[in-house]
Amino acid sequence: MTHSVTVTVLLSVGVVLGIAGPFGTSVSLTLPARLAYWLCIVCVTYGWGLALGLWLAPKVAQRPFWQRVGLQGIGSALGVCLAVLALNRAVFGIWPAASEVPVFLATLVSITVIVSAVLEMLEVHREKAPAVRDQGLPRDLPPLLDRLPLDKRGPLVALSVEDHYVRIRTTRGQEMILMRLSDAMREVGQTPGAQVHRSHWVAFEHVAAAEKVGDRAILTLRDGAEIPVSRANLPKIREAGLLPR
Repeated sequence: MTHSVTVTVLLSVGVVLGIAGPFGTSVSLTLPARLAYWLCIVCVTYGWGLALGLWLAPKVAQRPFWQRVGLQGIGSALGVCLAVLALNRAVFGIWPAASEVPVFLATLVSITVIVSAVLEMLEVHREKAPAVRDQGLPRDLPPLLDRLPLDKRGPLVALSVEDHYVRIRTTRGQEMILMRLSDAMREVGQTPGAQVHRSHWVAFEHVAAAEKVGDRAILTLRDGAEIPVSRANLPKIREAGLLPR
C-alpha cells in the first residue's frame, strides 16, 4: 500500500473518478467531497483486495487457475460490496432495496473475477520471465549485477580500478561504475574470488593460467586479459590452487 507506484496509481484513479463524478456523484457531491469519496472508495477496495490476496494466496496455491481466480474474485466482491454500501450509507444516507443487492453483487463479482484473472496471468508471466532473462547466471545473483545493464549481467570475472571508477567484467561484457573497489567487492555475493592486487579482484573460476614472475604473479583470464598479483596476495592464489604451494 505504501509503494510509490501503488500510491501514485491509487491517487490518480481517485482523482480522475472524483473529477468525472460517475454514478451521479457529479450532481450529489461538490468537487472536494467527490474527491474524498472516490479516493476513499479506491483505497479501501484496493486495500481489501490486497489483504485478501495475501491471506488467500498460500491457501489456494495448489488449486487450478480458475478456482484461485474465482475465490479471489468472490471474496474481493463481498468486501467491496460491504465497503461501498457502508460508505454510501454514511455519505448519502441511503441503503439499496433488498432486490438491488444481488444485482450489484453479481456485477462486482464479474468485475473482480476478470481483474483477478488478469493479475494472476501477469504474476505467472512475471515469475517465468526471470528464468529466461537470467539464463546462465548463478542462482544467488551478486548484488553488484543490479548496477549493470541487463545485457551485461553475467557471472563475474574481474573488478579493476581505473581512476575513480571500477571496471566490472562479466562473461557478457564490461561496464565502468563510479564506486570504490572495496564497495564493489562487498557486492560480489557468494562468487569465489579474492582481491589479488590493490586495484584488482578476480573470480577464481575464470582464471585460465597463473604464472609466477619474481616475487609476484600474473593471472591470465579466459578472455586473455592479464591481472597482476602483488606479493602480499600470493598466499590467496596459492590457497585457491592457482599456484603451487
